[in-house]
Amino acid sequence: MIAVEGGNGALGVWEWITRVTEWGVANWSYPDEPNRGIWPRLLEHMRLAYLSILIGLAVALPLGLACARWGRLYPPVLTGVNVLYAVPSIALFFLMLPYTGFSDWTAIVPLSLYTLVILLPNVVDGLRQVPDHVRQAAVAMGFSPLRRLLTVEMPVAVPVVIAGLRVASVATISMVSVASLVGLGGLGQLILSDGFRRQFDAPIVVGIVLVVLLAFVTDALLVVAQYLLTPWNRGNGGSGRARRSGRARSRQRAVVATGTPVGAQTTAVQGPNQATAGE
Repeated sequence: MIAVEGGNGALGVWEWITRVTEWGVANWSYPDEPNRGIWPRLLEHMRLAYLSILIGLAVALPLGLACARWGRLYPPVLTGVNVLYAVPSIALFFLMLPYTGFSDWTAIVPLSLYTLVILLPNVVDGLRQVPDHVRQAAVAMGFSPLRRLLTVEMPVAVPVVIAGLRVASVATISMVSVASLVGLGGLGQLILSDGFRRQFDAPIVVGIVLVVLLAFVTDALLVVAQYLLTPWNRGNGGSGRARRSGRARSRQRAVVATGTPVGAQTTAVQGPNQATAGE
């Protein structure tokens, strides 16, 4: 086991960091053995994590849309996914073994379910936050339900959905390491097999650092994606007045997306009685 040595505390820590770094560089990859080294474990970790996140998102979007449209469906669905979240991940991994063997699906299926649990409430909340007058303006413009969903409702719900996706991504990247108990887990194999079982600190430290960096980079990419997908929210974090008016501007942009002028959105949804009274 690598230990911090040396009479000088700072010097001992520096020597320990140097040894861990040297081990990481020396074991990064082996050209003659493609499946051995840190780099293949990192690729496996990314594959398991990102596939689980994408599958969870692909299921959460239509299921969340159905729950937002039919409110009575949401409580039983939410209860069901919460019960799944209460099941320990290790138990789910071992329960999957008889059906999927030692394949990626042994880890992807449970991780996708956990991602779904986190994403579903955010999808429903995001769709429910779309203002009614925005939907009515889209209907008045003759938008079909699918076009209204894609061009009006989803853009307004994007910040809430991505907020949940950020939490789900970080949690999934972390939980992938647990799959090393069934022979998968990417960087978790460095931590468990090469580290704890051999009582060797360097693989543990390298594995933890890479998991944290991967989660940080993924979270940063999602922040950039939200910035690009919601241009109407840019510059709202400066003054208090800008923050207070951020929601109003977001609603205006959503109405503009329907093709209705912002100043005419109220008139577009007025009933005949209201129009007569105005005259």
